[in-house]
Amino acid sequence: VQLQASGGGLVQAGGSLRLSCAASGRTFSSYTMGWFRQAPGKEREFVAAISWSAGNTLYADSVKGRFTISRDNAKKMVYLQMNSLKPEDTAVYYCARDGLPFRSPTITGTSYDPWGQGTLVTVSS
Repeated sequence: VQLQASGGGLVQAGGSLRLSCAASGRTFSSYTMGWFRQAPGKEREFVAAISWSAGNTLYADSVKGRFTISRDNAKKMVYLQMNSLKPEDTAVYYCARDGLPFRSPTITGTSYDPWGQGTLVTVSS
C-alpha cells in the first residue's frame, strides 16, 4: 500500500485548503484513515480520522468545527477540508492508514502504518 498526500500550499489566515490522499491497494475500504501533522520543532499530532465505512469520525479539539475529513472508497481517496485556517495550523500534514482493518478511529499515531510522504501547509497571518 502506498499513500500520496497532496493539496498543501500557502494560504492566508481565514482561508481554506483541501488536502487529498490517494491510496493504492485493493483493501482501502477496510481501513480507518487518519490525518496527522507536524509543525516545525514540534511532535507529530493527530488531526482527524475516519472509519473504514465513513460512519465514524474523530477530530482533535484544535480543529473541531473547522476541519472535515471524508473519504471516497470507490476512488481510494481520503480528504481533509480545512476552513478558517490559522497560523498555528502551519505544518506538514500526513495521511496514514490504520494498521489493522475494521477498527474504530484512534488518535494514537503508532496504530497507523503505512504513512504517506506529507504535504506542507503554510498559513500566513
